[in-house]
This record gives sequence, structure tokens and C-alpha cells, in this order.
Amino acid sequence: MNAGVDDQRLPRGIASVPPGPVEVHFDGACEKVRGRRVAAYGFTIEGGGLRHDDFGLAVPPGHPRATNNVAEYVGAICGLEWLVRAGYTGPVVVVGDSQLVVRQMQGEYRVRAEHLVPYHARLGQLVAVFPHVEFRWVPREENTRADELSKRGLELGGWRANLRPEGGSPTAEPSRRDDQPQRTV
Repeated sequence: MNAGVDDQRLPRGIASVPPGPVEVHFDGACEKVRGRRVAAYGFTIEGGGLRHDDFGLAVPPGHPRATNNVAEYVGAICGLEWLVRAGYTGPVVVVGDSQLVVRQMQGEYRVRAEHLVPYHARLGQLVAVFPHVEFRWVPREENTRADELSKRGLELGGWRANLRPEGGSPTAEPSRRDDQPQRTV
């Protein structure tokens, strides 16, 4: 068996981490359920030997801050918090279809809404943990998994999708529901 140069330098049982930044795709959703607003988030993490999907409620159902923009921020925050817990310290690309969150984090838009200031500040704190973080906007069609997960989060607040896309369920199960980092080799 011919081992590659990298294989010869690594002790047996040690796997190398694929190069490149980790991508965090995030999304938020907000719907009215039985007269109260429900805001939820979803995020996916892939790259650097990591793979994780998650979703949840951004704030308790009926909370005054149950808005789509809060849900979007919480999705990005939860994704970066997960990376911190996983011990990841490399570069990150944060990808979302929220122009507001992406442009505010890029410094192109000011944070005018008072209720978004603490979310913007927390996301800024998390960004400072990593050596390089890039925020990238994508159209909704390129953020489908995070969107599916945010809809799954809405279900935690009692929301049920009325329409199912052709061929199946409006949502999909996350790959893991616990907070333990999952490494792929």
C-alpha cells in the first residue's frame, strides 16, 4: 500500500481535517399560531470535518420579540455558538438569505431597530472568537436546508405546514438533536 505524504506524517489513528472554512447556513421563520407569533431558527454546519444540523424556537411563543429578524439572528448565533462548543477555531463562512442580518454584520446597514441591538452585539462577540468570518448572502433557493430546519422549529411552537412541497414533507429531521459535536472523518 502506498501512503500519501500526509499519511506518512500522521500517527496511526489520527485523521486530518479537510482544508477550508466551515460553512454555517442559517435561517429564521415567524408565523402566527392561535393568535400568537412563533419565531424559530434552523442552521447547518459543514466543513472542517464537522457536520451538524439543528433547529429550535428563537424566543418563547407569543414573546414580543417573536419576529423573523430575531429568528434569523438567533439562527446565526446558535450556529456560531455550536462551533465554539465543538472547539472549532478556524475560518467560518456564515451564509443566509437574510439581507438584513448579512448587511448589518458586514457593516453596510446600521442596526436601527432597538430590539435587534443585543442580537447584533452577541453575534459580533462570537465573530471575534474566530480568526476570520465572512458573511455571505444567498437567495432563498440556495439556503433550503436551513429553511427546512427553521420550519421544523416552528412546529415546536405548534405551527403546522398547510402545504407540502411536491413529493413529500415540508420539513426534514436534523441529523442530530443533541449539542455534542459530531466529527466526520
